[in-house]
Amino acid sequence: MDGLVFFLAMPFLLLSTSPSAIAVKPLRGFSIDLIHRDSPLSPFYNSSMTASELIRSAAQRSISRINHFTMALEEDEAETIMIPNRGDYLMKISIGTPPVQTLAVADTGSDLIWVPCLPCGQCDSENAFDPKKSSSFSVLPCDSNTCNSLPRHACGKKSGDCIYLYAYGDQSFTIGNLATESINLGYKMGHPITLPKAVFGCGHNNQFTTSDNPTGLVGLGGGPLSLISQLGDLVGHKFTYCLLPFSSSSTSKLKFGSKAIISGDGVVSTPIYSKNPPSYYYLNLEGITVGQKTVQTGESGGNIVIDSGTTLTMLETSFYNSVAEGVKEAIGADAVENPPSPFNLCFPYDSASSKVPDFVFHFTGADLTLHGQNLFAVQDQSLCLLVLPTDSLSIFGNTAQVNYQVEYDLEGKQVSFAPADCTNY
Repeated sequence: MDGLVFFLAMPFLLLSTSPSAIAVKPLRGFSIDLIHRDSPLSPFYNSSMTASELIRSAAQRSISRINHFTMALEEDEAETIMIPNRGDYLMKISIGTPPVQTLAVADTGSDLIWVPCLPCGQCDSENAFDPKKSSSFSVLPCDSNTCNSLPRHACGKKSGDCIYLYAYGDQSFTIGNLATESINLGYKMGHPITLPKAVFGCGHNNQFTTSDNPTGLVGLGGGPLSLISQLGDLVGHKFTYCLLPFSSSSTSKLKFGSKAIISGDGVVSTPIYSKNPPSYYYLNLEGITVGQKTVQTGESGGNIVIDSGTTLTMLETSFYNSVAEGVKEAIGADAVENPPSPFNLCFPYDSASSKVPDFVFHFTGADLTLHGQNLFAVQDQSLCLLVLPTDSLSIFGNTAQVNYQVEYDLEGKQVSFAPADCTNY
């Protein structure tokens, strides 16, 4: 089957041929709304679920997601994608001529950008992109440099078109054609911000074990095919987000270029470490202070991935156990014997809610103070720590980043943090 994968084109392609579209100039910033998939603004919102059920569901997605990170590392893949609806924050993009709006997951843990396309397997046919109705759609040939940059691809036997394949450890997969298309990222001063020949993936054969229909994905990872890497100099290799909790009725923000720069006395910065696969942003966590107790990791060179698509924070098991002991000491209450799955450490709410300590995450060069809302959630009558042990990759999840400006500077190779009220960002 000839199908497609969604990557963004070289930076010069950002200059639109349409007289009404804005030409994105270097460091000229723009902003995009982000919608948490469990917020009332999301099409996936389930009003029948309680707050506790929504948190548990998000926690389960975190566990599923880390399994895919682990698979990619074990297989030494140069590129990986997560099942889209297991991400947490959605953004609107428009594809084709005439443009068709769709929702896709904004994902710092992936480079691939793709959408389901007609004809397709296991997708919402009413909302899938139909390339036959677009005058600007064009499939890339198999012998193109862009096709050859894919970690897994094949050639159409008759057409010679570029075909991609991404498979998952849970037997999910997506197959399609690599192509170019006009993509709109939003509007600035009433004019569309358009990429007239963006490279993207049209997923025709999408088989996912998750019950959700795949929506699509916008990769914001560090690899060469991600949105931010392809925008490159045009946005100063910078993007920033400010995340709201999923219960918020407002949208979070994703900003590029000059709008992404954060400054002031409260800004702290830590280096990004490059590893394989290059999609992931590795930071180095030197230790965590809980109350009066500091636990050191004793590591350097990058030991934790910062990720917008994972709800919980995951810590290597032995380090987690030491941090958990510090939490118990600071709260001074007996832990719940059988915490609700998938949580590992919970306390009776009545005896713990007034004793939740602040945490300081000691990243190299940056001490980041986190409060109770970043690391605890109410589950029934318990207060549960939103951190889990892992024998695989450590991840700094998105609840830990709520109400912080988080700037990614790929040219400067650093991530910066600043406390903020993200409802006013």
